[in-house]
Amino acid sequence: MTTQDSPISAIAVDEPSVHDLPRVAVIGTGTMGEAMAANLVRAGLRTTVWDRSPGRVDSLVALGALPAETSAEAAGASDVIITMLATGDAVVDTAEDGGLLEAVPSGGIWVQMGTIGIAVTDHLADVVRSRRPDVLFVDAPVSGSKAPAEAGQLLILASGPDEARAQLEPVFSVLGKRTIWLEGAGRGSRLKLVLNTWLAFLIEGIAESAVLADHLGLSIEELSDALEGGPLDAPAALAKLGKIRDKDFSPEFKLRWALKDVKLALDAVEDGDLPVTAAIDRQWDAAVVRELGDLDLSAAWLAVTPAG
Repeated sequence: MTTQDSPISAIAVDEPSVHDLPRVAVIGTGTMGEAMAANLVRAGLRTTVWDRSPGRVDSLVALGALPAETSAEAAGASDVIITMLATGDAVVDTAEDGGLLEAVPSGGIWVQMGTIGIAVTDHLADVVRSRRPDVLFVDAPVSGSKAPAEAGQLLILASGPDEARAQLEPVFSVLGKRTIWLEGAGRGSRLKLVLNTWLAFLIEGIAESAVLADHLGLSIEELSDALEGGPLDAPAALAKLGKIRDKDFSPEFKLRWALKDVKLALDAVEDGDLPVTAAIDRQWDAAVVRELGDLDLSAAWLAVTPAG
């Protein structure tokens, strides 16, 4: 496993011309895809966009992105095709039934960056090998939510053929602060499920800790102060604790999508192997039933607090 950080250098070098940069298509312009596409446009990369809900691309077109009528049209005009769709079914439908895969130019790179689970990712890798061996398939889900996506500070968990790395560097350097490369397409998705399970533990832990603090007459400010800078400090958890303190549940990463990732982790193991993850799954299922699913992940607190 190797780690590649975005370079920062004081040495003056010739900037690549726009003709040297890859043409990129972003398929799926929801919260994450929109932020990623906007950064690519601002960096000067020719960026074509498509979404299953056409109106979602309007702000990107105003910024300078090129609209496409279909995902196949976007793919056919690009060297690097990024899919950032919410579910595995959406990716399969778009890539196989929607004609995206057949439209990728020979030698093109398909970068699957959504969190869609192991089974679908392995299926897509097999489909590319059998139907389009002239296309490079890279499995590269990202760790980070809305704010890191907008700032180009995502962690990219890339796995796929070595020959894709150099071609993707000008794209990944715009989207993320760090890229971890793992050998073999599919390992990125595996690591992403592990990281998201860790995140689920942090969030449920901070939510229940906040409730316990309240029961014991302690404020969230006192809890946060005790955690910050100490041995138990976890920036992601503290950020969500701040949203709980402010009663600000505007979505950066929706609870329903975090629940989807928990279910993908459970699908990847034998029943009963992850008992606490299964308990979080049940807790967050109930939260979605209570119509908390479109709120931020920090709304897990609302599902356990008496005031919620």
